[in-house]
Amino acid sequence: MTSGPDLRDRIEGVLLASACGDALGVPYEFGSAPLAPDEQPRMIGGGLGPYAPGEWSDDTQMAVVVARVAASRGLADDTALDDVVDGWIDWLQAGASDVGIQTRAILTAIAAWRGTPGSAARARAAALDLHGRTGRTAGNGSLMRTAPVALACLGDPAALTVLARTVSDLTHADPLAGDACVLWCHAIRLAVVDGAVPDLADLLGELPVERRDQWSGWVAAAQARPPAAFAPNGYVVTALQAAWSAVRHPLVADSPIVGSLSAAVHAGDDTDTVAAIAGSLLGGCWGASSLPATWLADVHGWPGLRAEDLRALAHRVADR
Repeated sequence: MTSGPDLRDRIEGVLLASACGDALGVPYEFGSAPLAPDEQPRMIGGGLGPYAPGEWSDDTQMAVVVARVAASRGLADDTALDDVVDGWIDWLQAGASDVGIQTRAILTAIAAWRGTPGSAARARAAALDLHGRTGRTAGNGSLMRTAPVALACLGDPAALTVLARTVSDLTHADPLAGDACVLWCHAIRLAVVDGAVPDLADLLGELPVERRDQWSGWVAAAQARPPAAFAPNGYVVTALQAAWSAVRHPLVADSPIVGSLSAAVHAGDDTDTVAAIAGSLLGGCWGASSLPATWLADVHGWPGLRAEDLRALAHRVADR
């Protein structure tokens, strides 16, 4: 792993670019505001919150909970994961501006036991129960918050494979959701370590053998087609495809990160989530210094954090 200011910049970029992508996509989520084909998206607020200009949504809010636990004690045992789940319940009850249907169902089902040992186990059980009853738990809600797991395992790719899936399983029992988190976390880790966007196809070996060919086809399609081809993108597979397509097919802009985040928003549908997912990888590659100063000045959100707070939090996660 390289060291020095460039590495620090890329570590900061993971959380910051994800939050900026989130806030950039918020105004346009599910067509909340019009966006012309040649228009640069802006942090104008509104959306489903409604949100203030520059305010991030549940994507970053949930990621912050994961990052705070990772910074304070790591994520390697169920006691830490209990803290993650309890933090999400606190967020749901006091700070949530928008919550996915699946995530709300899981957290509501176990909220009465908040603060008692076993929150993670209860969350997994509730997620499995929901999956058993519906067979439809492959939403994008675990992928959108997965970036802190990559920062927590920069030096341990084997642990990353396990933890990315473990944190996903807390609310999303479908194996495809876990696959997406594993794949994206490994991409973020390599972007931070190497300072370059990895080839997602090269990371398929981290997934179970029986689903690698399926994911290979999905990744190839994302590389060949524009982000808008993968709307609607509430499904975890199309959300990842839209984000990867945006990374590979940026719109014309002064910088690759601006071009790709703009492309992610132009994918339409769940715009804040797709841009948040893409941002975590782009920030890991290009660093926080590649983000426009106006974005960094404006981005903020629950629980009362701004850009400098995310910088510090990212380092605390990575340092641990």
